[in-house]
Amino acid sequence: MKLLREHGLAVAMFGIFAATLIGLAFVGWDTYNHEQADHGEATVGLVAYLGTPNFGEAVFENWESEFLQMGAYVLLTALLFSRGSAESRDPDADERTDDDPATIDRRRKDLPWPVRHGGVTLLLYEHSLTIALLGIFVVSFALHAVTGAGEYSAEQLVHGGAAVSPIEYLATSRFWFESLQNWQSEFLSVGALIMLSIFLRERGSPESKAVGAPDSQTGT
Repeated sequence: MKLLREHGLAVAMFGIFAATLIGLAFVGWDTYNHEQADHGEATVGLVAYLGTPNFGEAVFENWESEFLQMGAYVLLTALLFSRGSAESRDPDADERTDDDPATIDRRRKDLPWPVRHGGVTLLLYEHSLTIALLGIFVVSFALHAVTGAGEYSAEQLVHGGAAVSPIEYLATSRFWFESLQNWQSEFLSVGALIMLSIFLRERGSPESKAVGAPDSQTGT
């Protein structure tokens, strides 16, 4: 019970992720087999389907956009402002989100080890959240290119065309159509959250200002 109370938000999010990924696998498998049958090709079992470029592309093209959006959001909120938004720091306040590591007593035993170590390790740690999110984006982008090239090549070969490498697939309009259709929706949703949090509220949520806060108040 303590685990659920202290980490219930993460458990819920990962639980929903697992359920939707399993759902994607089943409906993707069914759709794939219908398309295979329509083209006179052999159908596959569920486990075999999970190893196909078709499934990999469906997963990684979406992961790519999600982590690009989150990485960019974390970085930009450290640099830019949006007055009145619960998602922004106040441009008029000398607001510090945390202490300057140079002023922290490094003898404290509860400090993360990169802070105690200092130097390059600390420099990387100061930006580790953005680095991690954008790193996952880069990996997902590469996996999208690899699995997308596999799916695209299979379609090309069926129609008498030639297979392509992941690098060649990056030069196709199809790859960028798949990417940009997801990127635009991700940045739209974040922009909407930033602007709507100026005027609207969700009582109890840290993503919202207090119900009684004026619209002009920036931050939580």
